[in-house]
Amino acid sequence: QYLGTRYRGWQSQPSGQTIQDILQEALGNVLGEAIQVVGSGRTDAGVHARGQVANFLTGNPLAPGRLRRAVNSFLPPDIRVHEVEEVAAEFHACRDAIAKLYVYRMGIDEVLSPFQEPFVHQIRGGLVIPLMRRAAREYLGEHDFTSFCAAETRVRSRVRKICESSLDTENGPGILAYRVVAGGFLQHMVRTLAGTLIEVGKGRLEPEAIPEILAKRDRRSAGPCAPAKGLTLEWVHYQENR
Repeated sequence: QYLGTRYRGWQSQPSGQTIQDILQEALGNVLGEAIQVVGSGRTDAGVHARGQVANFLTGNPLAPGRLRRAVNSFLPPDIRVHEVEEVAAEFHACRDAIAKLYVYRMGIDEVLSPFQEPFVHQIRGGLVIPLMRRAAREYLGEHDFTSFCAAETRVRSRVRKICESSLDTENGPGILAYRVVAGGFLQHMVRTLAGTLIEVGKGRLEPEAIPEILAKRDRRSAGPCAPAKGLTLEWVHYQENR
C-alpha cells in the first residue's frame, strides 16, 4: 500500500523517487542482496495503491512474517508492505493477474474535507450523474482503447476487456466513485475514462458519443486525463492456485 503523492509512480526511473526503487532498497537492506521486484502494473506519478502486488526472488530463508516486519522498518510511513507470502517460482505479478480494480474518486460538494483531499479530485460546478452512469456502461466489454490511453503507449495491442464500469456515491453523497475492473489497463487509461465521464457530467459530451470515440481510435477524441490524485489501485486478483 502507498500514498502516491510524493512519488514519481511505481516504475523505477532516473527522473525521481519511485515506489519500486524505495521498496527494492528496503528489501536489499533486509535480505543482504540486490533485489529486483516485479509489480502487477505501473501506477502513474501521484496515483495511490491500496492493493498493489509485487514479487521477487531471494536466496534468503527469512520467514515471511519476519520479512514484513523488517522491511517496513526501512520504508517511509507512506509506503507499507501489508502482507508477505511465498509463491511458486514461476509466479509473475503482472502476467498472472486476472483482474484489477481501480477507483477514481471525485468530490462533488462545495467543501471537500481535508481528510479526503489527498485522494479526491474536487469538481466545481456540478455534474449530471445519471448521464455519467449511462456513459460508464458504454465502456463495458472488449474494445480497442487507443482513444483512452497515452498517445506514446507502446504495447502490441490496445484491446482490453472491461467487466465492471460503474459510478456511485461513496461514504456519503459528497464523493462520487468511478469503479472499473479489467484484466489489464493501458497507460493513463483509467484517468482518461474518468476524465471523459466528467466531460459527460458537465454536458460537454453525450453518453452516446462513447462508442464513436472508441471507434475513432484517436486520443484527441476523448476527454482529458483526470488528475492522478483521484485514482487508487484497490486490488489485484489471481487464480487460486497462484
